[in-house]
Amino acid sequence: MPPEGETAMDLAADSLLAEESLTEVRDLPRQRVEVTTGRSVVAIELALGWDSGVARHTEVQIAQKVNLWRDVLPPFLETGLVGKPVGHRCEHRCGPGELVAAYREVDCVRIPRQRFNSRLLRSGYVEPRAGRFYPRGFVGGLRDIYPEDRTPFRLAAIDGDQLHAELNHPLAGRELTVRAELLDAWDPGVERGGLCHDLASMATDDGPGMQARWRDQPTDFWSDAPFSRLAPGGDDEFYGKPRLVDHIDRTATRQIERLYGRLLPPGGRLLDLMASWKSHLPAALAPAHVAGLGMNAAELDANPALGARIVHDLNLDPRLPFPDASFDGAVCTVSVEYLVRPFEVFEEVARVLRPGARFVVSFSNRWFPPKVVNVWQGCHEFERMGIVLEYFLRSGRYERLETYSLRGLPRPEDDKYAGQVALSDPVYAIWGERR
Repeated sequence: MPPEGETAMDLAADSLLAEESLTEVRDLPRQRVEVTTGRSVVAIELALGWDSGVARHTEVQIAQKVNLWRDVLPPFLETGLVGKPVGHRCEHRCGPGELVAAYREVDCVRIPRQRFNSRLLRSGYVEPRAGRFYPRGFVGGLRDIYPEDRTPFRLAAIDGDQLHAELNHPLAGRELTVRAELLDAWDPGVERGGLCHDLASMATDDGPGMQARWRDQPTDFWSDAPFSRLAPGGDDEFYGKPRLVDHIDRTATRQIERLYGRLLPPGGRLLDLMASWKSHLPAALAPAHVAGLGMNAAELDANPALGARIVHDLNLDPRLPFPDASFDGAVCTVSVEYLVRPFEVFEEVARVLRPGARFVVSFSNRWFPPKVVNVWQGCHEFERMGIVLEYFLRSGRYERLETYSLRGLPRPEDDKYAGQVALSDPVYAIWGERR
């Protein structure tokens, strides 16, 4: 089966694509052009920046085959890209209602509790929770919504037997900044037929905005035994055998390395939390020391980046075996979804970081099903960034919170899922600075 320092906009300003990725974006052979025309096909990096009040957010979407004469571009992108050379960037600040539909109070609808179809899914009964997203089919029959509609909507609030169904786009009412970069361009030759894409929808739909709170009210992720697991026993047996496998594809790994290279200080003392046989730290960081804390001694021993290797089960004991203010930065890579005591762990990470040091948490959409916590599985991918944001916020020990998403890069041709999944594993990251 296939797999399930700088501000956020500063990160988006410099393309996070490695040189190898540019080659992967191209679908050779074709006739490349250096300057676009109205008939060019282009690859574009779209970076969407916005502020929720609690955190800053950057969503990066790679549009690989945009046809400038057939696809629908917002006017500012059309004027900013047509006739421009490869490598050109343009930026536009969008007021509320310009890129997504304007917010309408009439689309935040009060409905009786019985209108929420808790038995819609075959997977079992679903209890409505404030702030969470559900397929619109859960309120089928409301307005023109059909039970088959899987478009997400937010259950904004619960007031006794009344539910507030938020039908506006998650980004409605926000000021947005869009930055586009031309990654590649080519002459399509003779074309017949084809699909028409809407770039505004590509940049804003299917997730962006869902990681934020509704009107600054904490999302109820914590009902329904959030940290229970399919395999509730101890982790020592499950992780006792070294696996030495990659949990994300090579392209996603490279993007996480580049992100860490931008966010962590060169030459610093770093903590790799829930570490394995790779630390995803670029060589250019040249850290003075990396301490790896993980579950398997053989995997830690195989990691050449580590200067200290500590076998420690955070789910049994969330205390970190380090003095206060020991590190200049910390990372947790594709592992946060296994924590059953995350609030205590995030408190501990803050304790061992120096003031101003960043804690960067990254993940994708793949995991070990027996050990992932219950709340993680039942959420949309963008809601999972909201879960991690709540971990940071609950501690009260972090500031300058930011989230980052990257989607749309092609999967490496030699990846074992290349024939089944066209795109690389998405990258999601959340970070904050220790107060």
